[in-house]
Amino acid sequence: MKILLPRNEFLEKLESSSRFTSSKLSSSTSLQGVCLIGEEKNIHFYSTDLNYYYHSILKNENDGKFKIIIEPKKIIEFLSLLPETKIEIEIKEKAIVISQGKIKGQFPLFSDQDFPFPPKNTEERQKIKTSFFKENLPFLFFAASNDETRPVLTGINFVTDEENLQLVATDGFRLSLLSVKKDLPFSSMIIPTGFLISAQRFIDKETEIEFSYLKNEKLLAFFIGDNDIYVRMIEGEYPPFEKVIPTEKKTTVIIDSDEFLRSVKLVSVFSKEFSNIIIMEVEKDSVKFIPKVGQGEEDVVYQEAHVEGETQKIAFNYKYLIDFLNQASNKKIIIELLRSDAPAVFKIEGVNNFFHIIMPVRIQE
Repeated sequence: MKILLPRNEFLEKLESSSRFTSSKLSSSTSLQGVCLIGEEKNIHFYSTDLNYYYHSILKNENDGKFKIIIEPKKIIEFLSLLPETKIEIEIKEKAIVISQGKIKGQFPLFSDQDFPFPPKNTEERQKIKTSFFKENLPFLFFAASNDETRPVLTGINFVTDEENLQLVATDGFRLSLLSVKKDLPFSSMIIPTGFLISAQRFIDKETEIEFSYLKNEKLLAFFIGDNDIYVRMIEGEYPPFEKVIPTEKKTTVIIDSDEFLRSVKLVSVFSKEFSNIIIMEVEKDSVKFIPKVGQGEEDVVYQEAHVEGETQKIAFNYKYLIDFLNQASNKKIIIELLRSDAPAVFKIEGVNNFFHIIMPVRIQE
């Protein structure tokens, strides 16, 4: 069987599918591949690592039926080097041949036995505006953990009550909390951060998308254009994050975010070899940034600031400060401090439903 397809469209679908394949060497070959099914002038693309599922459709003039599993990496590399014109795909018993003019490449097929497809969705679809993703979720992504040994911390915790929806992300050293009105159709759940990041990549010009929660399979499904993506909810008990939220403060600092970021980056040059620690000394009308190994007035950056309350001296991992400040360009930052060993609260002026907490680093005086 031979199929004629636009090179760009086929490559785009294959690249999207490949993001949801398994990269574990111990996985079966079917999980490492992309399943293509041809029927009724459509080619269906499926991929999964058993936690994520992906499905999309590419229109096809050929009405032939087939089911194959291909290894995507080499094919993507091959296609990316071809001109942006149509390609011909010939499906053989154990391989496919992709050709364009005099250029040909042959790629082996995986066994199509026992490929796990996403479950059929019988739940009602609900709608959500894409602005929720674009405007809110970037405040959370950077604070989630990458440590797979603590899976609950790799997700965004959705916590609902009668009036509000709280979204929480933490890696144990920092925490982001965003509060929105409960007019969004979410219930309490922990959604993997990687899935939400992947979902954002598919949002282009859509103003709203649909989603369903498959309770029996504990899967969340997003339907974005012609892309369907599913994820398995993270099971487990999220840590009691409320306990680390300070209830009092002794010092408030208001400081320009861009200058703050620049100051941190300047001092980080001298901190990288010493545990990435920088010290903030809050004085009457300024903040002084010093590397942990700073001596005297060397390697010091001063920044003007509005300060209310006591003078303070507190140390942080500079990478955590940079991650937060990258979300707050052209804004004023409000820092609330209690003491040198207590969590520090960072707020963005004008963003009243969000705050970020960073745990300080203890240093010897």
